[in-house]
Amino acid sequence: MLRALYSAAAGMHAQQSNLDVIANNLANVNTTGFKKSKIEFQDLLYEQERAAGSDQGAGNLLPTGIQIGHGSQIVATSRIFSNGELSRTAERLDVAIQGDGFFEVQLPDGSKAYTRDGAFRQAANGTLVTADGMPVLGTRGIIRSAGVTVTIAANGDVLANGQLVDRLRIVQLRNASKEGANRFTGNAQPLQEFRLQVGALERANVSVVQAMVDMISAMRAYEASHRAVLAHDETLQRAVNDVGKV
Repeated sequence: MLRALYSAAAGMHAQQSNLDVIANNLANVNTTGFKKSKIEFQDLLYEQERAAGSDQGAGNLLPTGIQIGHGSQIVATSRIFSNGELSRTAERLDVAIQGDGFFEVQLPDGSKAYTRDGAFRQAANGTLVTADGMPVLGTRGIIRSAGVTVTIAANGDVLANGQLVDRLRIVQLRNASKEGANRFTGNAQPLQEFRLQVGALERANVSVVQAMVDMISAMRAYEASHRAVLAHDETLQRAVNDVGKV
């Protein structure tokens, strides 16, 4: 009986984490270049009370056995890198990647990170930076053009008064992991062929309708596990009361 309580509790814990992930996706529905996550589940260890194929005597073999599980657990949180819709902004430094690829930026400690957020701006010193001030990297390093207004071409060229300054470094990212602030880390390889849309930004790849459906489904699963806990608790209480009457 206690096994049933723990199995139902494991299901509640798993669905609570599922709700947390879905809520985070919904919270970032307006985050530029955001990539949604999903939870992957795995059933826990099974207790085998009777094995299939066991001899029942007189040459009779049991066709099926008895296995009782112990609930579910979270095995992974996967990131879905499908493309989000493009939103036109008409800003000269807003850039969206169509298809595969990531922009490369430099963190304060000198390490590199990667993002799909192309809402770039020109800092006071002429450096091309992200919305949170991280320098954008080109094929020659940090892109700078002091005192001159820059523009970005559809092929990734960064121009100052029509003169080539650098080219955006677009990479393909493998084994990507979330670094925070809409950035990722991983193994990057230069991407030779890519498509950019200037004057546009990529929206989050989160469907509000689908996320709400997933949330309702997770809540129903959580509620079912909760009711199982209450049912087993009531059964235990009756058993204790019956023992007390003996």
